[in-house]
Amino acid sequence: MTPLSPGSADALLFDLGRVVLDIDFSKAIDCWAGHAGCKPETIVARYVRDEAYQLHEVGKLSDADYFASLRSSLGIGISDAQFLEGWNAIFAGEMPDIAELLPRAARHVPLYAFSNTNQPHVDYFSKEYAGLLGHFRELYLSSSIGLRKPHAEAFDHVVAAIGIPANRIVFFDDLAENIEGARARGLTAVHVTTASDVGDALKALGL
Repeated sequence: MTPLSPGSADALLFDLGRVVLDIDFSKAIDCWAGHAGCKPETIVARYVRDEAYQLHEVGKLSDADYFASLRSSLGIGISDAQFLEGWNAIFAGEMPDIAELLPRAARHVPLYAFSNTNQPHVDYFSKEYAGLLGHFRELYLSSSIGLRKPHAEAFDHVVAAIGIPANRIVFFDDLAENIEGARARGLTAVHVTTASDVGDALKALGL
C-alpha cells in the first residue's frame, strides 16, 4: 500500500455502505420474516448474493424480477411492497464521525462516491441522506453506470470520469476484494474495518 502523506491525494473516492452510511442487513431479514411468518434464521440460511443480485445492481434486472427471484430462493410468499420495505430498512444511519469528516476534507480536495447498489436503494438514500451525500461532487453507482466493483472496467470508468490519475485518488471501502481491485488499477486504497479508519487516513493525508 502506498503510504498516505500530506499532499498525496488530489481526490477522495468513498464507498457508501459501512464507510459513509451504516448498513444492518438483519433489519431486512427481520422485516421479511415478520411478513412471512417464519424465523429469521430460515431466511438467513437461504439468502445469497447470486447472479440475480448482481444483475439487479447493474440495472439489468427489474425490481419486480429481483423480488420474484427472492420469493423463489427464500421460499416466502410476500409482496413486492413487503420486500421493498425490508430492502430499504437496512440503512441504519451515518457512520461515526463521517458527518464531520466529509465537509472538512471537501474544503481541500474533491470528494466522490463509488458504490455497488440498486435503484430502490438509490431512491431511498438519496432522499434520506441528501445533506450528507451533498458533500460529493458525483456519485458513481453501479445501477447507473452498469459496472460493479471489484471489476477492473468499473474502476477504470470511474477514474476516467473523475479525470485525475489513479495514483492521486485515495479510495475507501470496507470489502477486501474491492480494495484489491482498486489497487490493481493503480488507486491508493484504504481498507475501512473500524470506525476510526477514515479519520486516521484523513489525518495522515493532512486533511
